[in-house]
Amino acid sequence: MAVSGAQDGGPGRRVPPDGSPGGRRETPEERADRRWGELLQEVRVTQTGVQILFGFLLTVVFTPRFATLDATDHTVYVVTVMLGAATTGALIGPVSFHRLVTGRRIKPETVVWAARLTMAGVVLLLCTVASSLLLILRVALHNSAVPWLVAGIVLWLIVCWFGLPCWALHRYRPKD
Repeated sequence: MAVSGAQDGGPGRRVPPDGSPGGRRETPEERADRRWGELLQEVRVTQTGVQILFGFLLTVVFTPRFATLDATDHTVYVVTVMLGAATTGALIGPVSFHRLVTGRRIKPETVVWAARLTMAGVVLLLCTVASSLLLILRVALHNSAVPWLVAGIVLWLIVCWFGLPCWALHRYRPKD
């Protein structure tokens, strides 16, 4: 495989040996290794955020203010902690999955399942953030604007996390 110059599509762009334009020329194993590395980087970012949020949530119950919350806020708290735990499980799942099946020659399948677990973790993270915001804003504001504020942030996260990627997939779809 040659690395092309500017005349072949830009510096550093790989061009197949036959000179045809196209994507990477990888074996299934090379593709699985590349996709696994990319997925691990993505999971590292989300895991850090989840760990911080979940750690904070676990401490809330031990604060003096927690005892003063009403039943609804206690319920929102419990739901939020459960969502945080589920999010943590989904985002650590790819590592466990990979560790348990390593050496079994199913890396492409492992990458697919790990990607599914990661996407489930991202959806659960959206729910955890929404629930956390609901709890915090209910305690901080005590007014009817809270659901609207939470809905606005959830909409923003949906646009950032799902809407823009879906738009890009549609907008930059290869022309056949």
